[in-house]
Amino acid sequence: MHDPIPTTTLIDGRAVPVLGQGTWRMGDERARTADEVKSLQAGLDLGMTLIDTAEMYGNGASEAIVGQAVKGRRDEALIVSKVLPSNASRDGTAAACERSLRHLGVDHIDLYLLHWRGGYPLAETVAAFEALKKAGKIGAWGVSNFDVDDMEELLAVPGGKNVAANQVLYNLQRRGIEFDLLPWCQKRGVAVMAYAPLDGSGLLRNPDLVHIAKAHQATPAQIALAFLKTRPGVISIPKTGSAQRTRENREAMDIHLTAENLTALDHAFPPPRRKRSLEMS
Repeated sequence: MHDPIPTTTLIDGRAVPVLGQGTWRMGDERARTADEVKSLQAGLDLGMTLIDTAEMYGNGASEAIVGQAVKGRRDEALIVSKVLPSNASRDGTAAACERSLRHLGVDHIDLYLLHWRGGYPLAETVAAFEALKKAGKIGAWGVSNFDVDDMEELLAVPGGKNVAANQVLYNLQRRGIEFDLLPWCQKRGVAVMAYAPLDGSGLLRNPDLVHIAKAHQATPAQIALAFLKTRPGVISIPKTGSAQRTRENREAMDIHLTAENLTALDHAFPPPRRKRSLEMS
């Protein structure tokens, strides 16, 4: 039996699991489609109901993979997608949303994000998001790759305080947001979605991380996900095209790191002591 996946609450009151599924590069290779769909379905079976995608990923191919995975079980999934900044005008956002809905094969997107800042005024994009929400095309909206100054600017535009989430690069090796952005979001009830939560093989080979993993009879990746579970308001979205790896990610939620473990991780991956520029990948 698994421990229940903890949840965090969006500003609209919806409870969201703190472990979801990413899809970057899914759909890039047709030969892997069946495995990718199965991995997402395995995650749904295990309660990892939040699935993150974007119009940019494979020019809609990733969204199509998600659509296949949720077919017949749409009500189980919380779908997140993103509009490119080059499409984020008032009309462009609406058109991009319609394309994403077609790729996904659904009638609404649960959480729709601006992928990063571009040339269109934030007020224009927010107005488009609010119109889509009113029309029932999206449930909530948010942003991605926004630092504190971007978030402050966002809150100042009409409707900006309705931002539900900010998706940023965050993992044990890249903890810069802990200095200011993460507490800023936590204070205001803005969920933080951690993309690339496993960062790469360099992180997972760290000897201190390996040592802690052995003590818990776990993998380094599972410890990295268990670490993010200790951060209030943070949702991890690891990507894998393997159902077995999806099950391993789910098992990370059964790991309870001790105070000693967390101290050791702070020693191996020191938290920031000053403001750092927001990292992107």
